[in-house]
Amino acid sequence: MNASMEALRGKVALVFPGQGSQFVGMGSVLYEQSAAARQVFDRADEILGFPLSRLCFDGPGAELEDTMNAQPAILTVSVAALEAIRERAAAAGMTLQPSVVAGHSLGEFTALVAVGVMDFPAALEVVRERGRLMKEAGDERPGGMAAVIGLDRETLTDLCAEAEADGVITVANDNCPGQTVISGELGALQRAMDLAKAAGARRVARLGISIASHSPLMERASQQLGEALNRTPLRAPHAPVIANGTGQAMHTVEEIRQELAHHVERPVNWTRSVREMVEAGVTTFIEVGPGQVLSGLIRRIEREATTLGLVDFGLSAGDKPAS
Repeated sequence: MNASMEALRGKVALVFPGQGSQFVGMGSVLYEQSAAARQVFDRADEILGFPLSRLCFDGPGAELEDTMNAQPAILTVSVAALEAIRERAAAAGMTLQPSVVAGHSLGEFTALVAVGVMDFPAALEVVRERGRLMKEAGDERPGGMAAVIGLDRETLTDLCAEAEADGVITVANDNCPGQTVISGELGALQRAMDLAKAAGARRVARLGISIASHSPLMERASQQLGEALNRTPLRAPHAPVIANGTGQAMHTVEEIRQELAHHVERPVNWTRSVREMVEAGVTTFIEVGPGQVLSGLIRRIEREATTLGLVDFGLSAGDKPAS
């Protein structure tokens, strides 16, 4: 038995990526490698009524980048990856039983699927609607996001407060110490970026997204998504889910509903989420989905953490095209 399978005997956390991890070609190799993964892709095409799998595998890139498509695409690839790992584990006489799960932003919905809170068809429809509402909100109140490297969250929070004279701006993602994302209206975003550079940030870069996710600009989308979620049956999780907003474990449907009610307008505290899992005794993090962005963040938060991905189970989500 290889070391990756042996790691399943310990305290394992499954972590799921969010928007931005998508790329043309994702899932194509997985589709060939795993019958369980193929079933997920085929089911997604059936539920949505269009070939999402072809969009993942072949693009075009601009269409895949559209948030209405990117969100269900990432969810589908991540769930397919989860089922493929489960398939490999079963073939080795093992069971994939996480001690805890977490997802970054959109990935929180995949985490809920992983522990039985939502079934895949319901989650797929919810995230498709999530993408539609967020796109609509972005059209009504244009905004953007920027990554800031080399300033702590407290400093950046103060800079955002100063930049608020030019509009709505807030810290959106606390990804790891020294890596933060800000989000808001364009004028305020540019002002905060300028202030961050003046304060000594090592790098400040606009993200390729025209939506101010995890900011007050998403308030209307959040309310409408909450209405859709109120119509979605939820079940108690098989394992704790770490909430994006608080970084604390959720054990009940009521806790999960409270988290999701403000999911798209409140910040993602990934640093606290990872530390919560480490304090709970997690020794191994398995990133389930396209790419390895979360694994890099986790190692910056907890140097001693072991991180695994699809390749460690003899699987692949596909190769990103050369840029």
